Amino acid sequence: MSHNSQYQPLRNQFVAGDNLPTISTQLDSVRTYQFECQFFGIPNAANGPSLTTAAKQVSPVGGATDDIVVDRVNDKMFYPGKFTPEAVTITFDNQLLTNTTPELWNWFKNTYNPTTGDVAALAPPANPGGGGLKANKLRIMELDNNNQPFASIELYGVYPQGITFSEKNYSTNEFSTVEVVFRYDFIGYEQY
Repeated sequence: MSHNSQYQPLRNQFVAGDNLPTISTQLDSVRTYQFECQFFGIPNAANGPSLTTAAKQVSPVGGATDDIVVDRVNDKMFYPGKFTPEAVTITFDNQLLTNTTPELWNWFKNTYNPTTGDVAALAPPANPGGGGLKANKLRIMELDNNNQPFASIELYGVYPQGITFSEKNYSTNEFSTVEVVFRYDFIGYEQY
C-alpha cells in the first residue's frame, strides 16, 4: 500500500553528519494564540459600525445538528436535523487606550439595558436605520507565523448575550478583563 506522505520524502533526505533531518512545513499547525476579532455592522455604534480588537481568549466555537431518529422494525436510522450553535465567550483585555470596552458595553446596553429594562427592537442585521441588536458578522481571524491573516471563523447575526467585568483584587497581578458571551445565528469557516 502506498500513500502520499507529507513527512516521509523530506525525512529521507537526511544524511548523517552532513545535514539535519527535515520535517515538512506542510504539517505546521495554526497557533491558538495568534488571532484577532473583527466585528462588522454593530448597531448604534458610536465609533462606527466596525471594531477590530485583540482578545485574551475565545472559547471553542461550534455547534451540532440535532438528530432526527427514524425507527423501522428493528432498525434505527439517523438523519441530520436543526443546527444549534453554541454561545461563544470572548475575554477582552480592558485596554486603557482603546474604545473596546465602552463599545462592547454600549452594544450590550443597546441590546438589553439593565438600568431601564429596555430591549432593542428586532431588526435585521445591517439595518440602515442603525437600530436592532445584531451585528452582521464577527470574524475571528487566525494569523500565520508572520501575523498575516490565514483563515477565519465567521459568525453571522451576532449579539451580546451577557457581559462580565473581571474581579477587582489588590492581591493579584493581572490585567482587568471584560468577558462577553455572544449568540449568533450561523457559522462559517474560510481559508485564504
